[in-house]
Amino acid sequence: MSIVDVFSLFGGLGFFLYGMKLMSEGLEKAAGAKMRGILEFFTKNRFIGMVVGIIFTAIIQSSNATTVMVVSFVNAGLMTLMQATGVILGANIGTTVTGQLIAFNLSDIAPLVVIIGVIMVMFFKKQGVRKIGEVILGFGVLFMGLRIMSESMQAVKDAPQILDFLSSLTNPFAAILVGFLITAVLQSSSATVGIILLMVSQGLLAFTICPFMILGCNIGSCVSALIASLSGNKDAKRAALIHFLFNVIGSLIMFLILMAALDPITDALIYISGGSLARAVANVHTLMKVFEVAIMFPFMGWIVKATYKLVPGEDAAAEDGYELMYIGKGNMVVPTTAFANGIHEIEHMGKIAIENLKTSMKALCNLDQSGIEEVYRKEKYIDFLNQKITNYLVKVNETELPLADARLIGGLFHVVNDIERIGDHAENFADSAKSRIERGVKFSEKAQKQLQDMTEEVVQILEYSLDMFTNRNQEHMQEILELEDDIDEKEKKLQRSHVKRLTKNKCTPEAGMMFSDTVSGLERVADHATNIAFAIFDPSGTVPDEEEDD
Repeated sequence: MSIVDVFSLFGGLGFFLYGMKLMSEGLEKAAGAKMRGILEFFTKNRFIGMVVGIIFTAIIQSSNATTVMVVSFVNAGLMTLMQATGVILGANIGTTVTGQLIAFNLSDIAPLVVIIGVIMVMFFKKQGVRKIGEVILGFGVLFMGLRIMSESMQAVKDAPQILDFLSSLTNPFAAILVGFLITAVLQSSSATVGIILLMVSQGLLAFTICPFMILGCNIGSCVSALIASLSGNKDAKRAALIHFLFNVIGSLIMFLILMAALDPITDALIYISGGSLARAVANVHTLMKVFEVAIMFPFMGWIVKATYKLVPGEDAAAEDGYELMYIGKGNMVVPTTAFANGIHEIEHMGKIAIENLKTSMKALCNLDQSGIEEVYRKEKYIDFLNQKITNYLVKVNETELPLADARLIGGLFHVVNDIERIGDHAENFADSAKSRIERGVKFSEKAQKQLQDMTEEVVQILEYSLDMFTNRNQEHMQEILELEDDIDEKEKKLQRSHVKRLTKNKCTPEAGMMFSDTVSGLERVADHATNIAFAIFDPSGTVPDEEEDD
């Protein structure tokens, strides 16, 4: 085997891995936002979550991507550990689809697929078409890589040292170790299965050792999620451990079964695969995963409990009592889930700002000293969230986001700023309350009633707007527009009414100025609410493709 053959072999492997990367990332960018929404919505039931996990992983061609996404959701508190188990089980089955595709051996049409993908990437301006082109290009590059590796492996037959090593690979434990190491390095169990499939079809590897190598690659596929969980909270670490424990325990069960009846099992697999060793490798991968899931499904609750033993305790309290609920203490950024996590953290910030507004207006009208202090404390929390979320969004903006998310990320910066300004208005109202107490400024009962009524409307538009922003819920869109108009009119009316009170000496100039400033502030809060509602709104219900100049 010459050095040229070695270079060709590794070059083919490079094409293969790059093709898989193009396919997976292209699909994540093109459809990741929609798939993420499905994943987040349909995981309340463990069985449905498993079905979604199968479909999701089969589409994006990467169990690593799915499990890392699940770890991110758990880290953000958007998915419980029990919900995560279903998706993880499904991902283990869905990942076997790649091996089934590889077994079809579409190398002959790979060049045609490549040129179609290149045309779509190079000559179309719409980002959506380009990303689909990347998927098609990746598919073609993957099979071209398989063809190059297949041709290079012909030379292996002339290398007695390699043949001796492969033929001596009869120890099941050694096979498991080899499968684990290859997968841990390549970060893809599908790639490992593809290599095994190719070597078996070339006659370089005995089929009877393949199931053990696949057991090793199943365990190796856990490495990505374990690494991703290191920067997450304890629940994120537990989610990664669920994936790891499932694969280790499932592989142990399969190992015992294979050791007890290896020959009958391999003979049956070759038979149902029509004598095709390549198809038999793909089938053994799929059937082992299905069997493991069927056996382990009823006991996943125990595995979840085991993770609490392995990762005991709760996360340490945040400094100054300030916590990030969704983007995580470690600021773990997973492109496919980062946008959703950011939205939920902004919603958390918005709810605090709304409560602070209500507290500040109550303090202003009722002269509540404890309420004033609470407003000041929460304003510091809002400032903390403003800084942390903004820093997080900057990090997110530097990643390769799904297209639908990338087009909307700018709107999140504006919403954070709007919420921070609402917090500032609440602080201003608290300052006014403090001045009322210190200077003995009195409001008439009518003025207090007018402020309370206006506050109720402002709080209502804020709640509707935050819901529309967070959930893309357009149910209250017309009410938001009507409330905005009504609040504008009310501000003008109250300004006129306070001038009348001044002219009739029914209130002091200081009280009148304070009332006027408060009414103006409430009207500006309503403006911020409208900005929040429409920050990422698209009237068509979809995000239009952006045109890009080459």
